[in-house]
Amino acid sequence: MELLQMSKKELSRVEVMERIKAKRMTQKKGAEALGISVRQVRRLWKNYQEKGAIGLVSKSRGKPSNNCLSLETRQRAIDLLHSLYADFGPTFAHEKLVEKHGLKLSSGSVRQIMIKENLWTPRKAKKIIAHQMRERRACVGELIQIDGSPHRWFEDRAPSCTLLVFIDDANGKLGELRFVKSESFFSYAEASRAYIERHGKPVAFYSDKHGIFRVNQPSVGSGENLTQFGRAMQELNIVIICANTPQAKGRVERVNLTLQDRLVKEMRLLGISSMEEGNAYLPEFMEDFNRRFSVTPRSNNDAHRLLLLKDNLDQTLTWQETRIISKNLSIQFKNVVYQIQTKRPTYALRKAKVTVCLSADDNVVILYKGKELA
Repeated sequence: MELLQMSKKELSRVEVMERIKAKRMTQKKGAEALGISVRQVRRLWKNYQEKGAIGLVSKSRGKPSNNCLSLETRQRAIDLLHSLYADFGPTFAHEKLVEKHGLKLSSGSVRQIMIKENLWTPRKAKKIIAHQMRERRACVGELIQIDGSPHRWFEDRAPSCTLLVFIDDANGKLGELRFVKSESFFSYAEASRAYIERHGKPVAFYSDKHGIFRVNQPSVGSGENLTQFGRAMQELNIVIICANTPQAKGRVERVNLTLQDRLVKEMRLLGISSMEEGNAYLPEFMEDFNRRFSVTPRSNNDAHRLLLLKDNLDQTLTWQETRIISKNLSIQFKNVVYQIQTKRPTYALRKAKVTVCLSADDNVVILYKGKELA
């Protein structure tokens, strides 16, 4: 006697057919019970009359799926995953296999292959910690989250460095990426200048409480309540908001983790081995990243503002300190004494307050009443 294997669905159909055979159920009621059409019940009833219970078993059982991967495609994927994408996640690896190598397969197939080949282990679901949700800003340019991410971006091909990240809160688009040696006033000034020249002035920058953005230990009696970066942004009418917790600026924190995965591997595939090569590649990477991951903002308005005629980025984005001119028309700055030579009457400059501006290339300019001393 042959053993017949049936699913629960097929067993339910056998039961309905038996009731129809015993005149205890109509075909219409049987269709309602099985959740199918009356026409399909008639077809099943005909098969049941001709072949019995075996006529209700799916004919595709034991046969390969029409949509299953061909052995050639599967082997090609396995070879590429082992040789090029062994430490990639399934989604990222699937993108590369489809876009770069022209393979036709789903991300689910890639995931199953990587699990079977011990290239990827499914992560256990983390315990969810609820944080108060902060809704995205409505307009592009309303709030730009900024952060620096130190990491071995070039793996063993170059020393560790920091990636400065600017991401729009409204649409999740990367506005500026820049490799620098470390977080500093000049590195953020350079990145901010590139962002402003490309997009315009945002309403606000959203940062952590790094000393570049916030005076964490003000000197007693100094009266200084702005950092150099804070002073520069104030002159440009850009607000700096400092988050109290990492979760508050979660958007840029999460994108840092994504970049530490995707950007590192993209540069490895391209053989990029220096900050200069990396910075040259970043615009192309940002365009592809924004195409994949950006969202549509709630408002079509752009809150970025154009630079005004009074906005002098060359002067504003310098390190500025105040000095008092001595009787012999000299000042000291960074352990260097500067003797001022001018055609103005000397008595007018004695004890005068001037601003010393230091640029990123170590060029020093002295301003008196907002104008350069000649």
